[in-house]
Amino acid sequence: MKFVHRHNNLFLKLVSPVVYDLPVPSNISAFWNFGSLLGCCLGIQLVSGLFLVMHYSPVVELAFSSVSHIARDVNYGWLIRSVHANGASAFFACMFIHIGRGIYYQSYYLFHTWMVGVTILFLSMGIAFLGYVLPWGQMSFWGATVITNLVSAVPYLGGWLVEWIWGGFSVGDPTLKRFFMLHFLLPFVLAGLVVLHIVFLHETGSSNPLGVGAECDKVPFHNYFVLKDLLGAVVLSMVLLGICFFSPDLFLDPVNFVPADPMKTPIHIQPEWYFLFAYTILRSIPNKLGGVVALVMSIAVLYSMPFNPKSNFKGLSMYPVSQVYFWVFVGSFIVLTYIGTCDVSTPYVEVGITSSFIYFSFFVLNPFLLGLWDKVSMTSVN
Repeated sequence: MKFVHRHNNLFLKLVSPVVYDLPVPSNISAFWNFGSLLGCCLGIQLVSGLFLVMHYSPVVELAFSSVSHIARDVNYGWLIRSVHANGASAFFACMFIHIGRGIYYQSYYLFHTWMVGVTILFLSMGIAFLGYVLPWGQMSFWGATVITNLVSAVPYLGGWLVEWIWGGFSVGDPTLKRFFMLHFLLPFVLAGLVVLHIVFLHETGSSNPLGVGAECDKVPFHNYFVLKDLLGAVVLSMVLLGICFFSPDLFLDPVNFVPADPMKTPIHIQPEWYFLFAYTILRSIPNKLGGVVALVMSIAVLYSMPFNPKSNFKGLSMYPVSQVYFWVFVGSFIVLTYIGTCDVSTPYVEVGITSSFIYFSFFVLNPFLLGLWDKVSMTSVN
């Protein structure tokens, strides 16, 4: 009994800085739950992915049939595959809300935490793209062909880089093996970045809706927010399992249930829903290199936010104009996602160009709007 008690005390000492003694603002809302939900999603993806690896064959001739074998012949394989596929959608839904909350409440001033977080987003999108290729259906093959061909826009080295990524002169067996290896290894790198993200967050403490750093209005993480996070995890699990049981193919493209055929191009090639906003921005630029740059900048622009001039008041709720513009920005994101599912024709092209302009203008104009409102507020106070 003494041995067990001694080791329990050691465990409490190890976790107390993280769980028990961590001071957390008492006024944070449910939007702060999505960080822990992302951790749950990552754990689900890692565990379900490890089980899928046991039966998947990264060979062009066997990849599609091995996925079918998992769903049809492996005990509960259909559930594991559905959890993994739909878990990716849940992961990105939580991540977009998490980032949106950070922008709305100006959490990007937590410099190191924000920078690592944006890197996590970049890496997550890369891992998701690699995983989308592995089933080796029609959309997987042609999606890989289209996206990897974008590298050819790099001046001078583009053609060589594309062949190096492919491992040949077209997407084939070497490409599939490389994508499988990276899709298996990179999530563990992602987990390391998540740990680093949490370490930086615990050094500065969480932000809060008021944007103030009052030390007197903080409570221990346990048990107040442990229970709140557990409730969020239960709700997320129920939603995810509900989708897996009742509509497992809700977020999957029907075209991807057809084996890859290099001789037959799908009528409309599109990525998963969480890539559609960037895909629409890409195709809204007539120049190939310009489109690739805009595609990368649609995410990389988030790196610029911590360098915005610091305002006198934190949180967009203190800035009516910026608050309205934020929701316009969110609307443009939703419109871009929808336009990505539409044909490249009028009026979808024009709407996509307009939404792309609004999307990028938010990051350019918002600092000026904040500064202008600061001056107006200070003038009225004086």
